[in-house]
Amino acid sequence: MMKRYSSWVFIFILIFHNSGFSQDSTKFLSIKQCVDLAIKNNLLVQQSQITLETNGVTFKQAKDNLLPQISGTVSQGNNYGRSVNSTNNTYVDQQNSSGSYSLNGNLLLFNGLQLQNAIKQNALFYHASKMDLQQQKDNITLLVLNAYLTVLSSQEALGIANKQASVDSAQVARLAIQNEQGAIPPATLSDLQGQYASDEVTVVNAINALETAKVTLFSYLNVPYQKDAVYEMVNMNADISDLNGSSDSIYQAALQTIPTIKANDLRVQSFQKSIAVARGKMWPSLYFYGNLNSNYTSIATNTIANSLPTPGNTGEFVTIGPNTYDVQANGYPTEKTAFVDQVKNNRFQSIGLQLNIPILNYLSLRNNVKIAKLNYENAKIISTSSHYQLQQMVEQAWQNLRSAYGQYKGYVDQVRAYGESFRTAEIRFNAGVLTSVDYVIAKNNVDRANLNLSAARYNYIFRTKILEYYEGRLTL
Repeated sequence: MMKRYSSWVFIFILIFHNSGFSQDSTKFLSIKQCVDLAIKNNLLVQQSQITLETNGVTFKQAKDNLLPQISGTVSQGNNYGRSVNSTNNTYVDQQNSSGSYSLNGNLLLFNGLQLQNAIKQNALFYHASKMDLQQQKDNITLLVLNAYLTVLSSQEALGIANKQASVDSAQVARLAIQNEQGAIPPATLSDLQGQYASDEVTVVNAINALETAKVTLFSYLNVPYQKDAVYEMVNMNADISDLNGSSDSIYQAALQTIPTIKANDLRVQSFQKSIAVARGKMWPSLYFYGNLNSNYTSIATNTIANSLPTPGNTGEFVTIGPNTYDVQANGYPTEKTAFVDQVKNNRFQSIGLQLNIPILNYLSLRNNVKIAKLNYENAKIISTSSHYQLQQMVEQAWQNLRSAYGQYKGYVDQVRAYGESFRTAEIRFNAGVLTSVDYVIAKNNVDRANLNLSAARYNYIFRTKILEYYEGRLTL
Protein backbone atom coordinates (compact mmCIF):
# COMPACT_ATOMS: atom_id res chain seq x y z
CA MET A 1 0.00 0.00 0.00
CA MET A 2 2.82 2.37 0.89
CA LYS A 3 4.56 1.65 -2.40
CA ARG A 4 1.42 2.43 -4.40
CA TYR A 5 0.86 5.66 -2.49
CA SER A 6 4.46 6.77 -2.92
CA SER A 7 4.36 6.05 -6.65
CA TRP A 8 1.25 8.16 -7.15
CA VAL A 9 2.80 11.04 -5.19
CA PHE A 10 5.94 10.87 -7.30
CA ILE A 11 3.95 10.77 -10.56
CA PHE A 12 1.89 13.77 -9.42
CA ILE A 13 5.05 15.71 -8.62
CA LEU A 14 6.53 15.00 -12.05
CA ILE A 15 3.32 16.00 -13.81
CA PHE A 16 3.08 19.17 -11.75
CA HIS A 17 6.68 20.10 -12.49
CA ASN A 18 6.54 19.36 -16.20
CA SER A 19 3.24 21.19 -16.68
CA GLY A 20 4.94 24.36 -15.47
CA PHE A 21 7.10 24.31 -18.58
CA SER A 22 4.47 23.66 -21.23
CA GLN A 23 5.61 25.20 -24.50
CA ASP A 24 2.07 26.17 -25.52
CA SER A 25 2.02 29.46 -23.62
CA THR A 26 5.65 29.82 -22.66
CA LYS A 27 7.50 33.10 -22.48
CA PHE A 28 11.24 32.66 -23.00
CA LEU A 29 13.32 34.82 -20.66
CA SER A 30 17.04 35.49 -20.83
CA ILE A 31 19.07 37.32 -18.21
CA LYS A 32 19.31 40.40 -20.41
CA GLN A 33 15.56 40.43 -21.05
CA CYS A 34 14.89 40.19 -17.33
CA VAL A 35 17.33 42.98 -16.54
CA ASP A 36 15.88 45.27 -19.22
CA LEU A 37 12.36 44.57 -18.01
CA ALA A 38 13.27 45.20 -14.37
CA ILE A 39 15.01 48.48 -15.18
CA LYS A 40 12.00 49.61 -17.20
CA ASN A 41 9.48 48.79 -14.46
CA ASN A 42 11.45 49.40 -11.27
CA LEU A 43 9.93 52.21 -9.21
CA LEU A 44 13.24 53.39 -7.77
CA VAL A 45 14.68 53.66 -11.27
CA GLN A 46 11.63 55.63 -12.38
CA GLN A 47 11.96 57.98 -9.41
CA SER A 48 15.65 58.49 -10.16
CA GLN A 49 14.73 59.27 -13.78
CA ILE A 50 12.23 61.90 -12.61
CA THR A 51 14.84 63.39 -10.26
CA LEU A 52 17.31 63.53 -13.15
CA GLU A 53 14.81 65.33 -15.38
CA THR A 54 13.94 67.75 -12.57
CA ASN A 55 17.60 68.59 -12.02
CA GLY A 56 17.95 68.95 -15.78
CA VAL A 57 15.25 71.62 -15.78
CA THR A 58 16.96 73.36 -12.85
CA PHE A 59 20.26 73.30 -14.76
CA LYS A 60 18.57 74.77 -17.84
CA GLN A 61 16.97 77.49 -15.73
CA ALA A 62 20.37 78.40 -14.30
CA LYS A 63 21.59 79.05 -17.86
CA ASP A 64 18.38 80.86 -18.84
CA ASN A 65 18.90 83.29 -15.93
CA LEU A 66 21.54 84.99 -18.09
CA LEU A 67 18.83 86.19 -20.50
CA PRO A 68 17.25 89.66 -20.18
CA GLN A 69 14.03 89.99 -18.22
CA ILE A 70 11.16 91.56 -20.21
CA SER A 71 7.62 92.20 -18.95
CA GLY A 72 4.56 94.14 -20.03
CA THR A 73 1.80 95.78 -18.02
CA VAL A 74 -1.69 96.77 -19.19
CA SER A 75 -4.12 98.63 -16.92
CA GLN A 76 -7.66 99.61 -18.00
CA GLY A 77 -10.48 100.93 -15.79
CA ASN A 78 -13.46 103.27 -15.35
CA ASN A 79 -13.41 106.39 -13.18
CA TYR A 80 -16.48 107.81 -11.38
CA GLY A 81 -16.79 111.22 -9.73
CA ARG A 82 -13.99 113.74 -9.51
CA SER A 83 -10.78 112.74 -11.29
CA VAL A 84 -7.83 114.26 -13.10
CA ASN A 85 -7.86 114.61 -16.85
CA SER A 86 -4.48 113.23 -17.81
CA THR A 87 -4.41 115.29 -21.02
CA ASN A 88 -4.35 118.72 -19.34
CA ASN A 89 -4.10 117.88 -15.62
CA THR A 90 -7.42 119.55 -14.82
CA TYR A 91 -10.10 118.20 -12.55
CA VAL A 92 -13.25 116.81 -14.14
CA ASP A 93 -16.39 115.53 -12.57
CA GLN A 94 -17.67 112.99 -15.03
CA GLN A 95 -17.45 109.26 -15.74
CA ASN A 96 -14.58 108.31 -17.99
CA SER A 97 -12.36 105.35 -18.79
CA SER A 98 -8.59 105.36 -18.76
CA GLY A 99 -5.68 103.00 -19.34
CA SER A 100 -1.93 102.81 -18.99
CA TYR A 101 0.49 100.57 -20.85
CA SER A 102 4.14 99.81 -20.26
CA LEU A 103 6.90 97.53 -21.52
CA ASN A 104 9.84 97.02 -19.14
CA GLY A 105 13.14 95.22 -19.51
CA ASN A 106 16.36 94.79 -17.60
CA LEU A 107 19.63 92.96 -18.12
CA LEU A 108 21.96 91.89 -15.32
CA LEU A 109 25.47 93.13 -15.99
CA PHE A 110 27.23 92.00 -12.81
CA ASN A 111 26.27 90.34 -9.51
CA GLY A 112 29.43 88.80 -8.16
CA LEU A 113 29.39 85.96 -10.75
CA GLN A 114 26.43 84.38 -8.98
CA LEU A 115 24.80 83.19 -12.20
CA GLN A 116 27.98 81.78 -13.69
CA ASN A 117 28.80 79.82 -10.54
CA ALA A 118 25.18 78.69 -10.22
CA ILE A 119 25.38 77.24 -13.73
CA LYS A 120 28.48 75.25 -12.78
CA GLN A 121 26.89 74.15 -9.51
CA ASN A 122 23.72 72.88 -11.17
CA ALA A 123 25.66 71.23 -13.98
CA LEU A 124 27.62 69.18 -11.44
CA PHE A 125 24.45 68.32 -9.54
CA TYR A 126 22.74 67.28 -12.77
CA HIS A 127 25.60 64.94 -13.69
CA ALA A 128 25.50 63.52 -10.15
CA SER A 129 21.85 62.68 -10.75
CA LYS A 130 22.87 60.78 -13.87
CA MET A 131 25.20 58.70 -11.72
CA ASP A 132 22.40 58.10 -9.19
CA LEU A 133 20.18 56.83 -11.97
CA GLN A 134 22.92 54.52 -13.22
CA GLN A 135 23.47 53.24 -9.67
CA GLN A 136 19.80 52.33 -9.35
CA LYS A 137 20.03 50.48 -12.66
CA ASP A 138 23.14 48.65 -11.44
CA ASN A 139 21.45 47.72 -8.18
CA ILE A 140 18.42 46.20 -9.88
CA THR A 141 20.74 44.47 -12.37
CA LEU A 142 22.59 42.67 -9.58
CA LEU A 143 19.34 41.77 -7.82
CA VAL A 144 17.87 40.32 -11.02
CA LEU A 145 21.11 38.52 -11.82
CA ASN A 146 21.14 36.87 -8.41
CA ALA A 147 17.44 35.97 -8.62
CA TYR A 148 17.86 34.58 -12.14
CA LEU A 149 20.81 32.40 -11.12
CA THR A 150 18.80 31.24 -8.11
CA VAL A 151 16.05 30.09 -10.47
CA LEU A 152 18.57 28.18 -12.59
CA SER A 153 20.19 26.71 -9.51
CA SER A 154 16.78 25.64 -8.18
CA GLN A 155 15.95 24.06 -11.53
CA GLU A 156 19.16 22.08 -11.45
CA ALA A 157 18.55 21.07 -7.84
CA LEU A 158 15.09 19.82 -8.82
CA GLY A 159 16.60 17.83 -11.68
CA ILE A 160 19.10 16.26 -9.31
CA ALA A 161 16.33 15.46 -6.81
CA ASN A 162 14.23 13.84 -9.54
CA LYS A 163 17.22 11.78 -10.67
CA GLN A 164 17.91 10.68 -7.12
CA ALA A 165 14.29 9.67 -6.66
CA SER A 166 14.25 7.75 -9.92
CA VAL A 167 17.28 5.70 -8.82
CA ASP A 168 15.62 4.79 -5.53
CA SER A 169 12.33 4.09 -7.31
CA ALA A 170 14.06 1.50 -9.47
CA GLN A 171 15.71 -0.05 -6.43
CA VAL A 172 12.40 -0.20 -4.54
CA ALA A 173 10.76 -1.92 -7.52
CA ARG A 174 13.63 -4.45 -7.74
CA LEU A 175 13.66 -5.15 -4.02
CA ALA A 176 9.88 -5.51 -3.92
CA ILE A 177 10.13 -8.45 -6.34
CA GLN A 178 12.94 -10.00 -4.33
CA ASN A 179 11.01 -9.49 -1.11
CA GLU A 180 7.98 -11.32 -2.56
CA GLN A 181 10.30 -14.21 -3.39
CA GLY A 182 11.77 -14.14 0.13
CA ALA A 183 15.24 -13.52 -1.23
CA ILE A 184 16.01 -10.52 1.04
CA PRO A 185 15.25 -9.54 4.62
CA PRO A 186 12.12 -7.35 4.94
CA ALA A 187 14.18 -4.58 6.54
CA THR A 188 16.12 -4.14 3.31
CA LEU A 189 12.98 -3.19 1.39
CA SER A 190 11.79 -0.97 4.27
CA ASP A 191 15.09 0.93 4.32
CA LEU A 192 14.86 1.68 0.61
CA GLN A 193 11.18 2.62 0.84
CA GLY A 194 12.05 5.09 3.57
CA GLN A 195 14.87 6.45 1.45
CA TYR A 196 12.50 6.80 -1.50
CA ALA A 197 9.98 8.66 0.67
CA SER A 198 12.79 10.99 1.74
CA ASP A 199 13.61 11.56 -1.94
CA GLU A 200 10.00 12.53 -2.61
CA VAL A 201 10.13 15.07 0.20
CA THR A 202 13.32 16.45 -1.31
CA VAL A 203 11.56 16.77 -4.67
CA VAL A 204 8.64 18.61 -3.06
CA ASN A 205 11.02 20.98 -1.27
CA ALA A 206 12.95 21.54 -4.51
CA ILE A 207 9.73 22.40 -6.36
CA ASN A 208 8.78 24.85 -3.62
CA ALA A 209 12.24 26.43 -3.71
CA LEU A 210 12.01 26.76 -7.49
CA GLU A 211 8.59 28.40 -7.41
CA THR A 212 9.74 30.75 -4.65
CA ALA A 213 12.78 31.71 -6.72
CA LYS A 214 10.57 32.39 -9.74
CA VAL A 215 8.17 34.55 -7.73
CA THR A 216 11.12 36.50 -6.31
CA LEU A 217 12.48 37.10 -9.81
CA PHE A 218 9.12 38.35 -11.10
CA SER A 219 8.79 40.65 -8.09
CA TYR A 220 11.95 42.41 -9.31
CA LEU A 221 10.56 42.52 -12.85
CA ASN A 222 7.39 44.14 -11.48
CA VAL A 223 5.18 42.20 -13.89
CA PRO A 224 2.49 39.52 -13.32
CA TYR A 225 3.95 36.13 -12.46
CA GLN A 226 4.14 33.65 -15.34
CA LYS A 227 4.32 30.13 -14.08
CA ASP A 228 5.17 28.63 -17.47
CA ALA A 229 8.16 30.88 -18.24
CA VAL A 230 11.27 29.18 -19.61
CA TYR A 231 14.68 30.51 -18.63
CA GLU A 232 17.83 30.60 -20.73
CA MET A 233 20.69 28.59 -19.29
CA VAL A 234 23.93 30.41 -18.62
CA ASN A 235 27.28 29.12 -19.82
CA MET A 236 28.20 26.59 -17.16
CA ASN A 237 31.40 25.64 -18.95
CA ALA A 238 33.06 28.90 -18.01
CA ASP A 239 36.55 28.55 -16.66
CA ILE A 240 36.45 28.34 -12.89
CA SER A 241 39.90 29.17 -11.66
CA ASP A 242 41.62 30.76 -8.72
CA LEU A 243 41.96 34.51 -8.65
CA ASN A 244 44.83 36.38 -10.20
CA GLY A 245 45.65 39.89 -9.08
CA SER A 246 44.59 41.59 -5.86
CA SER A 247 41.60 43.24 -4.25
CA ASP A 248 43.45 46.58 -4.27
CA SER A 249 43.56 46.62 -8.08
CA ILE A 250 39.82 45.90 -8.19
CA TYR A 251 39.21 48.70 -5.69
CA GLN A 252 41.18 51.18 -7.79
CA ALA A 253 39.12 50.17 -10.84
CA ALA A 254 35.90 50.50 -8.84
CA LEU A 255 36.76 54.08 -7.89
CA GLN A 256 36.61 54.95 -11.58
CA THR A 257 33.48 52.97 -12.46
CA ILE A 258 31.01 52.78 -9.52
CA PRO A 259 28.31 55.45 -10.07
CA THR A 260 27.81 56.17 -6.36
CA ILE A 261 31.45 57.19 -5.97
CA LYS A 262 31.25 59.47 -9.01
CA ALA A 263 27.96 60.98 -7.78
CA ASN A 264 29.37 61.79 -4.34
CA ASP A 265 32.52 63.31 -5.83
CA LEU A 266 30.41 65.47 -8.16
CA ARG A 267 28.29 66.63 -5.22
CA VAL A 268 31.42 67.71 -3.38
CA GLN A 269 32.35 69.90 -6.35
CA SER A 270 28.76 71.16 -6.58
CA PHE A 271 28.66 72.24 -2.93
CA GLN A 272 32.04 73.90 -3.40
CA LYS A 273 30.50 76.03 -6.15
CA SER A 274 27.56 76.84 -3.85
CA ILE A 275 30.03 78.68 -1.60
CA ALA A 276 30.98 80.94 -4.52
CA VAL A 277 27.28 81.52 -5.23
CA ALA A 278 26.63 82.52 -1.62
CA ARG A 279 29.61 84.86 -1.61
CA GLY A 280 28.48 86.45 -4.88
CA LYS A 281 25.26 87.60 -3.19
CA MET A 282 27.35 89.88 -0.98
CA TRP A 283 28.55 91.85 -4.02
CA PRO A 284 26.64 94.81 -5.56
CA SER A 285 24.36 94.04 -8.51
CA LEU A 286 24.39 96.21 -11.62
CA TYR A 287 21.45 96.20 -14.04
CA PHE A 288 20.76 97.95 -17.33
CA TYR A 289 17.06 98.77 -17.66
CA GLY A 290 14.67 100.32 -20.17
CA ASN A 291 10.98 101.29 -20.10
CA LEU A 292 8.39 102.17 -22.73
CA ASN A 293 5.10 103.68 -21.46
CA SER A 294 1.88 105.30 -22.70
CA ASN A 295 -1.67 106.04 -21.51
CA TYR A 296 -5.23 106.73 -22.67
CA THR A 297 -8.36 108.49 -21.38
CA SER A 298 -11.83 108.66 -22.89
CA ILE A 299 -12.23 112.41 -22.14
CA ALA A 300 -9.21 113.48 -24.14
CA THR A 301 -10.08 115.86 -27.00
CA ASN A 302 -8.25 117.69 -29.72
CA THR A 303 -9.12 120.66 -31.96
CA ILE A 304 -10.60 119.87 -35.32
CA ALA A 305 -8.09 120.83 -37.96
CA ASN A 306 -8.90 123.72 -40.37
CA SER A 307 -12.02 124.73 -38.39
CA LEU A 308 -13.21 128.31 -37.80
CA PRO A 309 -13.54 129.72 -34.30
CA THR A 310 -17.07 130.11 -32.95
CA PRO A 311 -18.29 132.16 -29.97
CA GLY A 312 -19.39 130.32 -26.91
CA ASN A 313 -19.84 130.63 -23.17
CA THR A 314 -16.74 130.23 -21.08
CA GLY A 315 -18.72 129.32 -17.98
CA GLU A 316 -17.66 132.55 -16.32
CA PHE A 317 -19.66 135.75 -15.79
CA VAL A 318 -19.31 139.40 -14.77
CA THR A 319 -21.71 141.75 -12.94
CA ILE A 320 -22.17 145.28 -14.11
CA GLY A 321 -24.55 147.18 -11.90
CA PRO A 322 -27.67 145.20 -11.38
CA ASN A 323 -27.02 143.01 -14.42
CA THR A 324 -24.98 139.80 -14.79
CA TYR A 325 -23.43 138.95 -18.14
CA ASP A 326 -21.97 135.69 -19.40
CA VAL A 327 -18.39 135.90 -20.55
CA GLN A 328 -18.08 134.69 -24.09
CA ALA A 329 -15.03 133.94 -26.13
CA ASN A 330 -14.24 132.55 -29.50
CA GLY A 331 -13.21 128.85 -29.46
CA TYR A 332 -12.38 126.09 -31.85
CA PRO A 333 -14.56 122.99 -32.17
CA THR A 334 -13.06 119.78 -30.68
CA GLU A 335 -13.43 116.03 -31.08
CA LYS A 336 -12.45 113.02 -29.00
CA THR A 337 -8.86 111.91 -29.50
CA ALA A 338 -8.60 108.43 -31.02
CA PHE A 339 -7.13 105.61 -28.97
CA VAL A 340 -4.25 105.01 -31.36
CA ASP A 341 -3.39 108.69 -31.47
CA GLN A 342 -3.37 108.93 -27.68
CA VAL A 343 -1.11 105.90 -27.29
CA LYS A 344 1.25 107.35 -29.89
CA ASN A 345 1.22 110.93 -28.55
CA ASN A 346 1.50 109.95 -24.87
CA ARG A 347 4.42 107.58 -25.39
CA PHE A 348 7.51 108.12 -23.26
CA GLN A 349 10.55 105.93 -22.60
CA SER A 350 13.56 105.75 -20.33
CA ILE A 351 16.85 103.86 -20.05
CA GLY A 352 19.37 103.74 -17.26
CA LEU A 353 21.60 101.78 -14.91
CA GLN A 354 20.54 100.49 -11.51
CA LEU A 355 23.03 99.55 -8.81
CA ASN A 356 21.83 97.53 -5.82
CA ILE A 357 24.24 97.48 -2.87
CA PRO A 358 23.54 95.05 -0.02
CA ILE A 359 24.33 96.87 3.20
CA LEU A 360 22.49 95.22 6.06
CA ASN A 361 19.99 92.39 5.70
CA TYR A 362 19.98 90.68 9.10
CA LEU A 363 23.46 89.25 8.27
CA SER A 364 21.67 86.58 6.27
CA LEU A 365 24.18 86.70 3.41
CA ARG A 366 27.14 85.97 5.70
CA ASN A 367 25.20 83.18 7.38
CA ASN A 368 24.35 81.72 3.99
CA VAL A 369 28.06 81.52 3.23
CA LYS A 370 28.64 79.67 6.50
CA ILE A 371 25.83 77.22 5.73
CA ALA A 372 27.26 76.63 2.24
CA LYS A 373 30.65 75.83 3.79
CA LEU A 374 29.06 73.38 6.23
CA ASN A 375 27.19 71.67 3.39
CA TYR A 376 30.48 71.37 1.53
CA GLU A 377 32.20 69.79 4.53
CA ASN A 378 29.30 67.36 4.96
CA ALA A 379 29.51 66.38 1.29
CA LYS A 380 33.24 65.66 1.71
CA ILE A 381 32.50 63.43 4.70
CA ILE A 382 29.88 61.50 2.72
CA SER A 383 32.28 61.11 -0.19
CA THR A 384 35.10 59.90 2.03
CA SER A 385 32.77 57.47 3.79
CA SER A 386 31.59 56.08 0.45
CA HIS A 387 35.23 55.40 -0.50
CA TYR A 388 35.76 53.46 2.71
CA GLN A 389 32.53 51.53 2.26
CA LEU A 390 33.46 50.67 -1.32
CA GLN A 391 36.84 49.37 -0.22
CA GLN A 392 35.18 47.17 2.40
CA MET A 393 32.60 45.89 -0.08
CA VAL A 394 35.27 45.07 -2.67
CA GLU A 395 37.34 43.27 -0.05
CA GLN A 396 34.28 41.32 1.09
CA ALA A 397 33.38 40.43 -2.50
CA TRP A 398 36.98 39.31 -3.06
CA GLN A 399 36.91 37.07 -0.01
CA ASN A 400 33.47 35.71 -0.98
CA LEU A 401 34.79 34.75 -4.40
CA ARG A 402 37.84 33.04 -2.94
CA SER A 403 35.57 31.17 -0.55
CA ALA A 404 33.21 30.23 -3.39
CA TYR A 405 36.15 28.95 -5.41
CA GLY A 406 37.38 26.89 -2.47
CA GLN A 407 33.94 25.44 -1.84
CA TYR A 408 33.51 24.58 -5.51
CA LYS A 409 36.87 22.81 -5.70
CA GLY A 410 36.12 20.95 -2.48
CA TYR A 411 32.71 19.80 -3.69
CA VAL A 412 34.19 18.68 -7.02
CA ASP A 413 36.58 16.40 -5.14
CA GLN A 414 33.78 15.32 -2.84
CA VAL A 415 31.47 14.39 -5.71
CA ARG A 416 34.27 12.45 -7.35
CA ALA A 417 35.06 10.54 -4.16
CA TYR A 418 31.47 9.91 -3.07
CA GLY A 419 30.52 9.03 -6.64
CA GLU A 420 33.09 6.30 -6.78
CA SER A 421 32.10 5.13 -3.32
CA PHE A 422 28.43 4.95 -4.30
CA ARG A 423 29.24 3.17 -7.57
CA THR A 424 31.02 0.48 -5.63
CA ALA A 425 28.31 0.36 -2.96
CA GLU A 426 25.58 0.00 -5.60
CA ILE A 427 27.37 -2.91 -7.26
CA ARG A 428 27.87 -4.67 -3.91
CA PHE A 429 24.29 -3.90 -2.82
CA ASN A 430 22.85 -5.29 -6.05
CA ALA A 431 25.01 -8.35 -5.51
CA GLY A 432 23.61 -8.74 -2.01
CA VAL A 433 26.90 -8.33 -0.16
CA LEU A 434 26.17 -4.84 1.26
CA THR A 435 23.49 -3.93 3.78
CA SER A 436 20.74 -1.49 2.92
CA VAL A 437 21.93 0.84 5.68
CA ASP A 438 25.39 1.15 4.13
CA TYR A 439 23.83 1.64 0.69
CA VAL A 440 21.56 4.43 1.94
CA ILE A 441 24.48 6.16 3.64
CA ALA A 442 26.58 5.99 0.47
CA LYS A 443 23.70 7.29 -1.64
CA ASN A 444 22.89 10.14 0.73
CA ASN A 445 26.53 11.18 0.66
CA VAL A 446 26.70 11.38 -3.12
CA ASP A 447 23.27 13.03 -3.38
CA ARG A 448 24.21 15.70 -0.88
CA ALA A 449 27.55 16.27 -2.61
CA ASN A 450 25.85 16.74 -6.01
CA LEU A 451 23.41 19.29 -4.59
CA ASN A 452 26.21 21.16 -2.84
CA LEU A 453 28.31 21.19 -6.01
CA SER A 454 25.41 22.59 -8.04
CA ALA A 455 24.80 25.38 -5.50
CA ALA A 456 28.54 26.11 -5.26
CA ARG A 457 28.86 26.45 -9.04
CA TYR A 458 26.07 29.04 -9.28
CA ASN A 459 27.38 30.82 -6.20
CA TYR A 460 30.81 31.08 -7.83
CA ILE A 461 29.28 32.47 -11.03
CA PHE A 462 27.38 35.14 -9.09
CA ARG A 463 30.44 36.11 -7.03
CA THR A 464 32.38 36.42 -10.27
CA LYS A 465 29.73 38.79 -11.64
CA ILE A 466 30.00 40.93 -8.51
CA LEU A 467 33.72 41.48 -9.06
CA GLU A 468 33.11 42.08 -12.76
CA TYR A 469 30.70 44.84 -11.72
CA TYR A 470 33.30 46.46 -9.47
CA GLU A 471 35.82 46.30 -12.30
CA GLY A 472 33.35 47.89 -14.72
CA ARG A 473 33.13 44.92 -17.08
CA LEU A 474 29.91 43.22 -16.05
CA THR A 475 28.39 41.18 -18.91
CA LEU A 476 25.02 39.47 -19.03
